[in-house]
Amino acid sequence: MTRQQRIEQALREAFPGDEAQVEDLSAQHHGHAGFDSLGSHFRLRIRSARFAGLAPLARHRLVYDALDPLLRQEVHSVTLDLRAP
Repeated sequence: MTRQQRIEQALREAFPGDEAQVEDLSAQHHGHAGFDSLGSHFRLRIRSARFAGLAPLARHRLVYDALDPLLRQEVHSVTLDLRAP
């Protein structure tokens, strides 16, 4: 399973039934710090009712908690677009 697929799976588990898109931006960072051809830089777009009423930092924490093992060891950077429906 690729890193992108593992991210998608973790998001499905953390945000069941919600819209989540994962885009691998790693190729744009070739030659930069943290680049890994297996996937190191990602853009995540998530729409979840769980975000309603939460400040941006609280929304980010929910996503970081869901992806914690990957973010600690394998993924260099994520760009987040987190919205409530």
